[in-house]
Amino acid sequence: MGPLNGVKIIEVGGIGPGPFCSMMLSDMGAEIVRVDRLGHVEMTEPKYNLLHRGRRSICMNLKKPEAVATLLRMIEQADALTEGFRPGVMEDLGLGPEVCLERNPRLVYGRMTGWGQEGPMSHAAGHDINYIALTGALYCMGQHDRKPPPPLNLVGDFGGGGMLLAFGVVCALFEALRSGRGQVVDAAMVDGASILMAMFYSLRAAGVWTDSRQSNLLDGGAHFYDSYETKDDEFICVGSIEPQFYALLLKHTGLADDPDFQVQMDRTKWPMLKEKITAVFKTKTRDEWCEIMAGTDVCFAPVLNLGEALEHPHNKARQTYVEIEGVPQPAPAPRFSRTVPEIRKPASAPGADTQSILSDWGFSSEEIAGLKTAGAI
Repeated sequence: MGPLNGVKIIEVGGIGPGPFCSMMLSDMGAEIVRVDRLGHVEMTEPKYNLLHRGRRSICMNLKKPEAVATLLRMIEQADALTEGFRPGVMEDLGLGPEVCLERNPRLVYGRMTGWGQEGPMSHAAGHDINYIALTGALYCMGQHDRKPPPPLNLVGDFGGGGMLLAFGVVCALFEALRSGRGQVVDAAMVDGASILMAMFYSLRAAGVWTDSRQSNLLDGGAHFYDSYETKDDEFICVGSIEPQFYALLLKHTGLADDPDFQVQMDRTKWPMLKEKITAVFKTKTRDEWCEIMAGTDVCFAPVLNLGEALEHPHNKARQTYVEIEGVPQPAPAPRFSRTVPEIRKPASAPGADTQSILSDWGFSSEEIAGLKTAGAI
C-alpha cells in the first residue's frame, strides 16, 4: 500500500524513460494501465521487462475511432495520463491535452520528450546521448585526451527524463487536490539533464570549475576522487574530498609521510600524484584493499559488476534488490515508514489484461465484444 495507493494513471506505451516513470509510480502504489499497440510482441518473457513491472496491459489500435473513444472514456476516470511521443502525435490521434482535459478537467497530462514540446529541435529524433550533449553534461565526462564516453543512458533517459516526469506528475497531482484542476507536464530530457548539472554550472560561475575535462574535483582530475585498477585487474574507488577523509586515505595507502601529498588542493600536482597513487593501488588486490579500507571514513568502495552488486553484504542487508519469479531486480525506492511501496507483479504481456481492465473500468461484455469486432482492441 504505497503512498500513491488509489491514484489511477493511464500510460500510453512507449520506450525507455516513459516506462521508467510508470515503474516508479507503480512501485509507489498507483494503479497504472499500460496501453500497448495492437499487435505489439515482446522479444523476451514479460517477467524480464522490469520497466513494465507492476501494471496491467491493454492493447489498442489508436488509429481506430472506437479505440480513441474507449480511451477517452477511461480518461474520464483517471487521475493522470502519461505519453512519450513526439510533439503533435497525440493531437493527431485525437488524444491531445485539450481534448483530454475537456473530458476530465482535473487530469494531469504528463508528456515525455527528448527536446520538449517546442523549440527549433522539438520535432527532431534523438537519444540520451544527444540530449545530454546539448546540456554540457556529456562534455564534462571522461578523460581529457579521449572522446567523451556514453555514460549509459542514466543521465538523459532515466534521471533527467523518467524521474523528472514522475516528479512532475506527482507535483501536479498534489496541486490538483487543492485546485481541482489538471494541467500539462512538459518533461523534456534536455531540461532534466540540464537541471542535474546545476551544481556544476554553479561551480563554473564561481570560477572553481573549468571546461577542461578531467581537471576538476569531481571529473577524475583529482587523485583523491577517482577509480583505480588493482593487482587482480579489478577496480576500487575513493572519494576522499574532506581533509579528515583525505588524511585517512594517505594513512591506509601508506602515503601519509610522502611530502608530495601534503597539499591536497594544489591542482598543478594532481597529475603527478595520480601516477603515484595509481602505482600504490596496483600493489594489492581488490579484496585486500577492501579489507584495509572497507568500513573506514576514507570514502571507499569496490567497483562491482551487476552480479556482484546483488551479493554485496550491504545491499543484501538493506534488501536493495529483490527477486520476483526468479528475476533479480532493484527494489522500490525511496522507502517510507508507513505507506510501504511494493512491486505488485511482474510485467504483463502486451494485451494480456485487456478484458479485465475494460471490465474493471466499467465496460460491459457486449461493449468489449464490439470493440474486438471493430479491431479496436
